[in-house]
Amino acid sequence: MEANPRSTGRLPAAFLTPGSSSFMDFLADHSPELLPGNRKLPEGIVEAPHGTTIVAATFPGGVVLAGDRRATMGNMIAQRDIEKVFPADEYSAVGIAGTAGLAVEMVKLFQLELEHFEKVEGATLSLEGKANRLSTMIRGNLGMAMQGLAVVPLFAGWDEGKEKGRIFSYDVTGGRSEEHGFAATGSGSIFARGSMKKLYRADLTEEQATTLVVQALYDAADDDSATGGPDMARRIFPIVTVITDEGFRRLSEAESSGLARSVTERRLEQPDGPRAALL
Repeated sequence: MEANPRSTGRLPAAFLTPGSSSFMDFLADHSPELLPGNRKLPEGIVEAPHGTTIVAATFPGGVVLAGDRRATMGNMIAQRDIEKVFPADEYSAVGIAGTAGLAVEMVKLFQLELEHFEKVEGATLSLEGKANRLSTMIRGNLGMAMQGLAVVPLFAGWDEGKEKGRIFSYDVTGGRSEEHGFAATGSGSIFARGSMKKLYRADLTEEQATTLVVQALYDAADDDSATGGPDMARRIFPIVTVITDEGFRRLSEAESSGLARSVTERRLEQPDGPRAALL
């Protein structure tokens, strides 16, 4: 009689047999209940913390991805210092908007998906391939999204083949679009996008691009109550990351606080922010 693998502490043969380079496919075959979109929801209305505004902008030599720190639950602030921007791998990052718990879980699964592919294939996915994998994961969460637990990320990275930074946005069905120049998602995205639309230039330096996204997040917080602005009293500042041909880098607390303070001090003189030229 064959011993039960679980009783012996040994992995089943299927876990030791090379197969698909997709960790998601592997999980779907052997433990589908662990996929975020397959979780059973309680009856009735589900109230959960939501992450809000994520912004991105390209510059010659890379791309910047940033997010505010507030999570809301209805009209309440659920968390003031949530992290919404994560490295996906060495040359890409993902920012989350939507249901916070599901979004963080999806990011962790996405990180595993990319790492698994690299170990199985001995090569990294192209940036397009990474964007497509994330699209598939979002589509798998459609059932949850239809019940109000949507996850809508923003994905950015350095394309080694094209030698430039690129940005991809998504809808709740997993539909993917490449954004050119700048992009925003989340509840404050309409205000952040309007801010970047007037200030963005194709020849921005890295420093100017990081300042641009902090200005956009400030404008989003100014008009959207679900987006948190720089909190000087609690020392809570936006998370700002930069991805170049040297890889992913998150700005230190000193750097991000310096940016936020300089923007806030200028807003004391110009509450509505910098002015764009009329022509």
